Amino acid sequence: MKQHLNTLFVTTQRAYLSQYGEAVQVKVEDETKLQLPLHTLGGIVCFGHVNVSPWLMSKCAELGVAISFLSEQGKFLARVVGFTPGNVLLRREQYRRADQEGACAAIARNLVAAKIANARTVLLRSVRDYPDAEGRPCVEQAAARLAATVQQVEVAAGVDLIRGIEGESANIYFGVFGYLITAQRDGFRFVGRNRRPPLDPVNALLSFLYAMLGHDARAACEAAGLDSQVGFLHRDRPGRPGLALDLIEEFRPFLADRLALTLINRQQVRPDGFRKMESGGVEMDDDTRKTVLTAYQKRKQETITHPFLGEETTVGLLIHLQARLLARHLRGDLDAYPAFVWK
Repeated sequence: MKQHLNTLFVTTQRAYLSQYGEAVQVKVEDETKLQLPLHTLGGIVCFGHVNVSPWLMSKCAELGVAISFLSEQGKFLARVVGFTPGNVLLRREQYRRADQEGACAAIARNLVAAKIANARTVLLRSVRDYPDAEGRPCVEQAAARLAATVQQVEVAAGVDLIRGIEGESANIYFGVFGYLITAQRDGFRFVGRNRRPPLDPVNALLSFLYAMLGHDARAACEAAGLDSQVGFLHRDRPGRPGLALDLIEEFRPFLADRLALTLINRQQVRPDGFRKMESGGVEMDDDTRKTVLTAYQKRKQETITHPFLGEETTVGLLIHLQARLLARHLRGDLDAYPAFVWK
């Protein structure tokens, strides 16, 4: 688990991916644009009108390289995977725990407490980095309220109550999120979270990054031998990867939200890189999408010390480590699931 495997993102429309020996070959209008060894890849993500040969799908399934298909806006469409590794006993235990209110609450409690703590850290870091920014008192007040909600979660008895506290904390956090935007504020106004479709550039950026996190979480679940569809915080729903959504909760503020703020405040993305669709939703143009994907990949390659394991790892491997820690908890090796809390 020390190697950081890259993800190949294909955003060029009408690109064709095929197998070339032990490599993936990307062609556009019969011209080879890229060739990469498959053993260096952990996944392939295709946006929009991208075709993949059946021989490449077969080879990727054999090597454990998942291929995900998304719309140009980042909406998940389908995923091609091979044989799922893992112990059937682990999955049976996962299903048993998912049917037990107390077991679900124990895991959900730690997930949500970590998410709120990480959101609070995002607010406090912003206050520290921009002490003279507009809205500082509001941000500090929100951070104090989030600290109180963490304490509420830690003693919450049932999953429904935990979900309610999580929703309240999200309202507090996103209620001041706009103050964290310190540059290009006219073009990146944020008045609240919206999605399906996102109605402004900030929400479009957040939704896209959450979709990328979701892809990584699905892969992490499968690699750890877990069923990505059966979660503990998110209710079962046909087609919804409940456990993958569980796992990304603790990483939304730390990875996605912070990266969105960095891209905006450093003016790496611009308001004119987003366009309004006929449906009223907002989407990124190709150049902006590539900028975001490049930044996301670079962020995943940064190193960090895991707060529970005490070992140095890459940011991109964190969600895989969390999936394995959850598997260890389900097997009985850990008394509780040690959610990721950013210090």
